[in-house]
Amino acid sequence: MKIVRRIGASPQQRGSVSGQSCPDVFELSDGNFAVIGTEATALLEKELPPDASRADYERIVVVSRETLVRARLDIPET
Repeated sequence: MKIVRRIGASPQQRGSVSGQSCPDVFELSDGNFAVIGTEATALLEKELPPDASRADYERIVVVSRETLVRARLDIPET
């Protein structure tokens, strides 16, 4: 599995001064997506709706609204 491309604007394009340690979204060679975000499992797990759950190996991460909104145009339809 490899990162194929960034989805959306780079951290610098979103106004990051250092361009480091910023939320990001990437498309992977297997068609899945990888997300860099702030780990918030302990904070948000109890907020999950009854029909949602996570496996022990999964984490809940928070990505800024701007990151995801700007990525939307680059996400393929299929």
